[in-house]
Amino acid sequence: MPVTRSDSCQSGVHGPVVVACGRSDRVVVVNFKELTAASGPLVLADLSGYTSFLRDVAEAHPDAFAGGAVPNAYGLISSLLDGIIRHLAPPFTLSKIEGDAVFVFAEDADVVPRGSDLLECLHACYADFQQTLGEARAATLCTCGVCSRDTLDLKFVLHAGPFVLQPIGGGRELSGPEVVMAHRLLKSDAAALTGNRAYALTSDAAVARFRIPTDLAVPLVESFEHYPPITVHVFPL
Repeated sequence: MPVTRSDSCQSGVHGPVVVACGRSDRVVVVNFKELTAASGPLVLADLSGYTSFLRDVAEAHPDAFAGGAVPNAYGLISSLLDGIIRHLAPPFTLSKIEGDAVFVFAEDADVVPRGSDLLECLHACYADFQQTLGEARAATLCTCGVCSRDTLDLKFVLHAGPFVLQPIGGGRELSGPEVVMAHRLLKSDAAALTGNRAYALTSDAAVARFRIPTDLAVPLVESFEHYPPITVHVFPL
């Protein structure tokens, strides 16, 4: 929400604009006009093993970035993230890249597939991820043994609920308790439960809203600070 300051002060509410006066006649103008409320799916596609992979690459390339040189592994990461975005947006809208994760959403839930078609969308994204990973390993020219190592995998979190779109820094940020919950679910016990780092985790809210069949899923109840327990359904990929 844009904030501006003025040399004079006259507190009040002017439509979507709130003018507040502080000490020394400091004026803060808060414009709520550009805030947008929506409700829909929130999806995170997260690279498993990302941190350890890049750490191993750095150890294998102690001279990395010297003279502008970049290890092949970074090109691999770019290709993998590009592929995920290509498969998810559309039908979803890209919010942002969060290091090792792609965050997408939909303001209009009607454009999102329902039922098993939504699961198939995630499966197709995962299949492309695996294909890209295999092709990149085969094509790499690096001989360090780490850049082509099979240590990366992919997991999805699918949640649903209300959120707010806020204009910040020239872009749009999603906020709200359900956005926080979607990110918390990246830290679930799903991998330990299924014995698989590759999975699609769907919340009860997403299952109900998009009529997702859960016959092949493993149920799990997660607890996070400040939230009541949440039931999720884990589909191994």
